[in-house]
Amino acid sequence: MVSSTDSRDVDHFRDRVRLYLQVMLVIGLGARRGVFMKKVIEVLTVTVLVGGIGGVPGARSAAAQTAPSAPVQYPDLPSETPAQLAVSTYGFDHTRREEMIPMRDGVKLHTVILVPKGATSAPILLTRTPYDADELTTHSQSAHLGPALSGYDNATDVIVEGGYIRVVQDVRGKHGSEGDYVMNRPMRGPQNPTPVDHATDTYDTIDWLVKNVPETNGKVGILGISYDGFLTLTALFDPHPALAAAVPMNPMVDGWIGDDWFHNGAFRQQNMPYIWEQEATRKTEAKWWTSHFDDYDTYLQAGSAGEVGRRHGLEQVGFWRKILAHPTYDAFWSEQAMDKLLAAQPLTVPVMLVHGLWDQEDIYGDIAVYEAIEPKDTANDRVFLVMGPWNHGQEIQDGSSLGPLRFGSDTALHFRREILRPFLDRYLKDDAPSADVPPVAAFETGTNTWRDLDSWPAGCASGCTIQPTPLYLTAGLGLRFEAPRSDEVPFEEYVSDPARPVPYQPRPIQPMGYEDDGTWPKWLVSDQREASGRPDVRAFVSEVLTAPVKISGRPIAHLIASTSGTDSDWVVKLIDVYPDQVAGQAELGGYQLMISADIFRGRYRESLETPGPLTPDAPLPYRFALPTANHVFRAGHRIMVQVQSSWFPLYDRNPQTFVSDIFWAKPGDYQKAVQRVHHAPGQASFVELPLVEWTGEDDAR
Repeated sequence: MVSSTDSRDVDHFRDRVRLYLQVMLVIGLGARRGVFMKKVIEVLTVTVLVGGIGGVPGARSAAAQTAPSAPVQYPDLPSETPAQLAVSTYGFDHTRREEMIPMRDGVKLHTVILVPKGATSAPILLTRTPYDADELTTHSQSAHLGPALSGYDNATDVIVEGGYIRVVQDVRGKHGSEGDYVMNRPMRGPQNPTPVDHATDTYDTIDWLVKNVPETNGKVGILGISYDGFLTLTALFDPHPALAAAVPMNPMVDGWIGDDWFHNGAFRQQNMPYIWEQEATRKTEAKWWTSHFDDYDTYLQAGSAGEVGRRHGLEQVGFWRKILAHPTYDAFWSEQAMDKLLAAQPLTVPVMLVHGLWDQEDIYGDIAVYEAIEPKDTANDRVFLVMGPWNHGQEIQDGSSLGPLRFGSDTALHFRREILRPFLDRYLKDDAPSADVPPVAAFETGTNTWRDLDSWPAGCASGCTIQPTPLYLTAGLGLRFEAPRSDEVPFEEYVSDPARPVPYQPRPIQPMGYEDDGTWPKWLVSDQREASGRPDVRAFVSEVLTAPVKISGRPIAHLIASTSGTDSDWVVKLIDVYPDQVAGQAELGGYQLMISADIFRGRYRESLETPGPLTPDAPLPYRFALPTANHVFRAGHRIMVQVQSSWFPLYDRNPQTFVSDIFWAKPGDYQKAVQRVHHAPGQASFVELPLVEWTGEDDAR
């Protein structure tokens, strides 16, 4: 049998003979001689297939077919590239080591170790990541550790000024590490029947580090943002004895309730490019393509999220198939929720949870973890919480402003210098002084003030209480603390049209990302005036405040609402409306700043696990929590609550007719619906504010 390679050689030989024939014909050898040459080609071809002819490309000896040919070399003009490169590190202030650290199952994980020159008895700061350890440790080609680390996911000033040994490791299955990749690999148990998880990998890594890095004092801290924050949380399960501190920042905790993948059942479809790029290849080479400049058009044209995925071939990656198979809050999600899992674990490692008040990606999880583990901290010295006025990961960047908001100081630098470094030094350094780090450090937006607190929620250090207080939606699109009256119009009405969903930020909407001119990091502080002026958004507004109103904690939406359809989404936004003119910053005149907002998918009103249709035109209660806030609505401002039924394209559209699986809703399923927000006595809609009430004198007032 002729191999495919031999077949190509025969074809090449035949083509050369045919070319020779054509040349002969051109120079006048005649048609009859051409017929003769055609016979020659046939004979030569048969000869090659049967036994080969010396000199014919396809006729290679057995030795030639098995022995690779030696590379061509030209001794008189040799290659100028060295056979083996020795990289000079002259003038470097650190040494770089790369190791393949073995795990208990034999898989080896690629690990970068950066040791400051002259380090002795230095603690280790570890980050485990799916985002390429090489890239995270070479943001700049520099001999100096600071420039090399300056960028995600490094609190560079803390690491360099603190003299820490920096270690960054690729998780199994990504970039330089061996093994299989699983998105947010579940902990060992019902969702992970294997003997390994991120907890065991972290344990094995720390065990290797303290035994093989001679410059260390044997103490390890772990920290990370977002996915890396999730990985930090996993280290708290059966932790290694050398693990002395953990700092999960903006961690992914519960992907269905309120972090990356869903919010209360509504799918965050603009995360689909992330799923593709994260799982399609080991080194993230495959990139998501776009068809429109405005993502609004991309997702609207495709129809359903399932169809968007189909058009991009997303079903090839395993996590997308899992999302399609688990649209409800079933065991797949609830058994992976880190807050629930950590609630059942002993608390042995000091933990500092870091939260961004305008975190556009993971605004739910760290507060949920705090609520789960803080009750275990009976001495109030092992669980710490920091809340800053930041977007996702801004705590390691400049924290002076966010969008149009100015905070009067670099809040992120304050966090790193005055909170994070003293915390790490306290638990990781042998001779560090005892640091006075408060159990809760909460930035108060509106007044731009840090508050040191003993617990959360707490409106002040002393002299106040948190009083859940209804702020009622009333007739005439009013908003007040007094309950609605019987003589008022009982509801507000609007038409929700899936063909014209409400944008979640001003268009054109760019894909999720952190480019310099991108809007994604700032969308939670974008002006909500465009939405409040739409006919399919109802904006309830208070009178001008004559005194400050302070909230600390989670507002709770209590809606009594009806729809003419059989399914519906409900979006509730709590907004600070600035005065009509603002001295010194004209662009904030009349600005509508979103303080806390979220979405709820109506089909889960009675059960998060078992969806059901809504009764058309029946006023039904919906109750769901909004993200944590620590804010003062100042005198001269107004409070607004917006209600709408879409938040597109961040969340997939609800067809407003009940279908078994919204991922595969058909064009005909998407129907207009008449939406009513009720505010009559006995059917009152309101937002329950965690209102701070003063019981004595305190400087926080």
